[in-house]
Amino acid sequence: MNLFRHRPVGLPALVLLITVAGCSSADDNASAAVPSPGAKAVKLCRDLDKVLPSKVDGESRHDPEPASALTAGWGGPEIILRCGVTQPPKMIDPKVAVGSDPDAVAGGVDGVDWLMETRDGGGNRFTTANRSAYVEVTVPDGTDSSGALIDLAPAIKKAIPEGIAD
Repeated sequence: MNLFRHRPVGLPALVLLITVAGCSSADDNASAAVPSPGAKAVKLCRDLDKVLPSKVDGESRHDPEPASALTAGWGGPEIILRCGVTQPPKMIDPKVAVGSDPDAVAGGVDGVDWLMETRDGGGNRFTTANRSAYVEVTVPDGTDSSGALIDLAPAIKKAIPEGIAD
């Protein structure tokens, strides 16, 4: 049996193969899982999307795939924002609460309270606290986290009111 025996490739298949091989993942947008919150949070997240800055920490906006009003991105490697995420366990479970976990810290930046968690593989994940919808921002290693949070704070304060998220 000849394992290397194959049929001739037709022209359309060859064009497709060359096109796919010519694409570089460095040219593609990052991907981000789109949250699926309730109707109230979806409205707030759409309002947030309308007021997000075009630049964060000096990086231009390049939204992740799939396109959604619930996600946004800036730079490359990208700062990713996801609106309408679920409440992080470290905010509710006393066994893993802030204070008992050295990789989780709570604090505020320009009037927005955040839970900061160190991500496996590097970088940080920030999730808003005391807002009517949870907003998550992931920042890769080597990116100024405070700059990103400072740039995002005005939009979050404008679109996501203080309160308890559903």
